[in-house]
Amino acid sequence: MRILRASHLGLCFGVRNAIHLALDHARHEPFALLGPLVHNPTVTARLAAAGIAQANTPDALRTRTVMITAHGASERAKADLALRGFRILEATCPFVRHAHDTLLALARAGFHPIVIGQPQHVEVRGLTGDLDAFDVLLNTDDVDRLAPRPRFGVIAQTTQPLERVHRLLERLRHRFPDSEVQYQDTVCRATQDRQQAALTLARQCDVVVVVGGAQSNNTRELADTCRRHCPRVHALETAADLCPSWFHPADDVGITAGTSTPDDVIDATERRLLEIAAASRAPTPEPALAPAAAASADLVLA
Repeated sequence: MRILRASHLGLCFGVRNAIHLALDHARHEPFALLGPLVHNPTVTARLAAAGIAQANTPDALRTRTVMITAHGASERAKADLALRGFRILEATCPFVRHAHDTLLALARAGFHPIVIGQPQHVEVRGLTGDLDAFDVLLNTDDVDRLAPRPRFGVIAQTTQPLERVHRLLERLRHRFPDSEVQYQDTVCRATQDRQQAALTLARQCDVVVVVGGAQSNNTRELADTCRRHCPRVHALETAADLCPSWFHPADDVGITAGTSTPDDVIDATERRLLEIAAASRAPTPEPALAPAAAASADLVLA
């Protein structure tokens, strides 16, 4: 069994910065996260161990200082927090911040704003939270339900695969040939690199292991990309989730991981795969001959 890593995998700089900011600030004052900093249970557990609280709604906050997560939040949501008397810390990923600015600029220029992404994802809710009218597209059926507009301004959730973005743009332009469609690329470079590396990996492996949080959109997208090119793909959160029966001794096994997956979780997964590989190579001992059977064999030979 051969173990291969994707050329790009794991934590992006935006997530690294957010984790560093949270852990560093925890040394100076108590604060709470408004929702998960990133969608990874290992990271969430480590932040909790450092004394960092988490609240899913403003009403549940119990500290004066609140941190906006890497997924960002709308200006309206932040203004509401400030009005309630909270001090705000920003851990928003710079690529997400850029997506906010780009979408608002399109809306101000008279384009009907569209986001390609998961409608209920926290990032998308933040992107659209300052808009009074907008649409979110995830598949071609969503495009087919759109009302006609003279001008569409389109961005994408930062973790969307480019293949989906381009497919939906093509469908949008085909459905509204007389409309102006302006697309601004907001998919982050780290996501693009990991998607391309996962595709390359899946094409050369018998099985791919995708490591990341079950609630992580970019991890799910990596798994979906791999499934289009590899017959056996397993998504898991930690090395403890690995099952030896998934693998055969002659397999080429690939590892990739989402942008919120810590390095040590990836390393532990690789170590466990190497253990499974070593066990698959170990010779199976022949069963010892029972005494009665041995005696019987002696009689036959005699």
